Amino acid sequence: MGYRRRAALHARRGSLTEFAPKDVPLRDDVRTLGALVGDVIREQCGDAFFQLVERARHAAIAGADDELHALLQGLAPRDAETLVRAFATYFEVVNLAERIHRIRRRRDYLRSARDPQEGSLQAAVARLAAAGVSPPQVAALLQRLRVEPVFTAHPTEATRRTLLEKEQVIGRLLVERLDPSRTPDEERAALARIREEITATWQTDPQPSARPTVMDELENVLFYLTDIVYRIVPPFSAELEQAVHNAYDVAVPPPTRPVLRFGSWVGGDMDGNPSVGAETLHAALSRQRELALERYAREATELSRRLSQSGALTGVSDVVRERVAAYSAQFPKALATIPARYHDMPYRVLFRLIAARLEATRRDTSDGYTAAAELERDLGIVIASLRAHRGEHAGLFGVQRLLRRVETFGFHMATIDVRQHAHVHRAVLATLLADPEWNTRPAADRLARLQRVLTQGEQPAGSPDAQATRTLEVFTAIADCRARFGPDAVGPYIISMTQGADDVLAVLVLARWGGLGQPGEGHVPLDVAPLFETVTDLAAAPTVMCELLAEPFYRAHLAERRMQQMVMIGYSDSNKDAGIGASRWALHRAQAALVAATDRSGVDLTFFHGRGGTVSRGGGRIASAILSAPAGSVRGRYRMTEQGEAINAKYGLRGIAMRTLEQTVSAVALATALPHTPDSRETGWTGTMEVLARDSRAAYRALVYDDPHFAEYFRQATPIDVIERMEIGSRPASRPSADQNEIEQLRAIPWVFAWTQSRHLLPGWYGLGTALDRATERHGAAALGDMVRDWPFMRALIDDVEMVLATADLAIAARYARLAGTLGDRYFPVIRAEFDRTVANVLALKRETALLDSDSALQRSILLRNPYVDPMSLLQIDLLDRWRADGRPDNEVFRALLASVRGIAQGLQSTG
Repeated sequence: MGYRRRAALHARRGSLTEFAPKDVPLRDDVRTLGALVGDVIREQCGDAFFQLVERARHAAIAGADDELHALLQGLAPRDAETLVRAFATYFEVVNLAERIHRIRRRRDYLRSARDPQEGSLQAAVARLAAAGVSPPQVAALLQRLRVEPVFTAHPTEATRRTLLEKEQVIGRLLVERLDPSRTPDEERAALARIREEITATWQTDPQPSARPTVMDELENVLFYLTDIVYRIVPPFSAELEQAVHNAYDVAVPPPTRPVLRFGSWVGGDMDGNPSVGAETLHAALSRQRELALERYAREATELSRRLSQSGALTGVSDVVRERVAAYSAQFPKALATIPARYHDMPYRVLFRLIAARLEATRRDTSDGYTAAAELERDLGIVIASLRAHRGEHAGLFGVQRLLRRVETFGFHMATIDVRQHAHVHRAVLATLLADPEWNTRPAADRLARLQRVLTQGEQPAGSPDAQATRTLEVFTAIADCRARFGPDAVGPYIISMTQGADDVLAVLVLARWGGLGQPGEGHVPLDVAPLFETVTDLAAAPTVMCELLAEPFYRAHLAERRMQQMVMIGYSDSNKDAGIGASRWALHRAQAALVAATDRSGVDLTFFHGRGGTVSRGGGRIASAILSAPAGSVRGRYRMTEQGEAINAKYGLRGIAMRTLEQTVSAVALATALPHTPDSRETGWTGTMEVLARDSRAAYRALVYDDPHFAEYFRQATPIDVIERMEIGSRPASRPSADQNEIEQLRAIPWVFAWTQSRHLLPGWYGLGTALDRATERHGAAALGDMVRDWPFMRALIDDVEMVLATADLAIAARYARLAGTLGDRYFPVIRAEFDRTVANVLALKRETALLDSDSALQRSILLRNPYVDPMSLLQIDLLDRWRADGRPDNEVFRALLASVRGIAQGLQSTG
């Protein structure tokens, strides 16, 4: 098992260090920042320790694993933790440098006269115009477009907010360095500030002293919403309008509703998390409302300073003067604070009074705004007055910017979804219906009984226990929160592990009993989104939805919801259940079948994509995923989760967040508006993919689930036992269940996280090599090559798997396998053989000699990044061995292990 052989990519570590001319600034930034980190390490830890770090770094770059292992083995726990932190700190600044370079490249595109950058709004709208999409059609498309990222907290999110804020400061300083007019003194001052922040980061404990609460997780998500996303919404809207203006000679009216909306699961995701309930839902929305109102009041105050127009000189609309008079009477104390010399400045006075009304709203007094729409109307009358009195260049921009934010964020900042497991609902119904056999009854019997409850207005027959009371209180809280925070404050109610139409009606029954709607009404005022997660449930989803949409009460319910239905599909559990090949095909096939089923039923379907940060959990190239989706599955709307480290990677800097959103919106627009031209070969490809998915699933499950000893290999050859004890999320890592084995109980996120840490990355590729071998035998390499070249679905799958294979390092994984003893001898050769099969097939299908030859930037990034992860991996292996031999105590070794988990996550930019 002494594999030191590297995959086709890793064997070329020393041969691809040249940077293209456009990337030379990135090379320079990495060198500069790396030198700063070295200076900090020398200053904080001494020259001897710095030399240890350097020896480890040089051995890693050379691929001298044995030398590196000898250098690090037996290192004192404190020194091991410090060494890990040294490499992790390097990765923190390198990750930032790469993001800054993306911003630099985007600016280069915007400055040049060349074609717009691929994936930009400018490129997308230009493509629509070139394809013959008319101005009225574009206007209709813009009106329908709705992209909604939903931020979630998960057990492996590994960065404290304190450190995120320091990262933001460094990021801003790096962005400022892009200014070519800076003087040498200014450059030196900026580098000094960056070093100061790196040093402060070094002196900040990255490990929280206690497991974060739900409200701690909320503050983390709100950091991105309020500090990043809030700021970029107006420029995003302006760029979209400019792209349309540039592409079309005639005026195209902008959409009357925002293209972007944002959601969150923090405070509403009850699935497996006993810390979430009615209280957290209300508390989260209260906090979000407070921050939204604070920001609006701050902008209103700033606008009062900027809009100094004198009414006698420029003229002001009568409706503005009427609003000033009304608010002056309503807020006499605020009026009294405005100097008399401002009284002929109606905009200034009005915005001071608007700020006073926003403060009254925050305090929940009767003088406050009752809804965000009232604030929108106030801003609208100012905009109309400015336009009517030559004010387009005298303050209009600032008022429009605030209006766009209010339209997007309302008074709730982000819509909070509520989620619970279907089995919890069944248990609660068993109690409230006084039917202890409820969960074992046939689904048809449960459905018939629930239909009677809904149509006949039955009330609970049994007394609620603690779980039932907690569940009903959530529905009461939904009604209360909508009343206080607005109708968009609470999003859909999501049912995890939906298996039948009865699971959806169960929620409507509980909602009614919890106070949503009235007995006897033909509907319940709640959007319910079934979540289909496993491959089996995805295959059954079209049948379940057909049964549900044929149910009379539910159709009447949907009629009150404008015949709109949301369905969530889960990428994580389907992958964990069947491997990546079967999972991706099950998701693709389910979407196509669900579109057909809902179209036949006259229902407007929106998919909610439960994507994680890694390829194994639905991550990867988002634009490719959208553009390769089945025909009719997008239709202007796209809702997806943003999880874990992916939030920081995609929204951690304003320029990166802007690029993330424009790539997503552009792909949604193109997938919606451009006609889908079926390829005559797709029928054959579909048949090939059916068999390929079946073979892939069989190979994956034969290892992961059918072999009873593999779970122990997983537990020994990965740091899952460390991950389970990390204080980094409010939710437990497993869903306890008496009828499931250890792997089935484990959540998909720590499952992927553990395999990533051990450098196997097994969920992202295992099983596909065997399936591709068999498909090649049946159909020939040329036919499969055509599928990859000409079928977007297959191309996206292979591209994503290639990226995982390039990130994995089986030479390092072999050392983790040794931790499992004889189980490592048994399983690792099987894993290695499948890895080699998968690599060989991917290279053949893409006609490459090394992984990622077609993506030199990503190839170079991985080649330069992975060697720096190796010292942390080898340290983790040594520490795991010592910690386990000592009975897994909470000691310095465990603390060093925690540091290694975080460091490897930083290096690979993945926490699962």
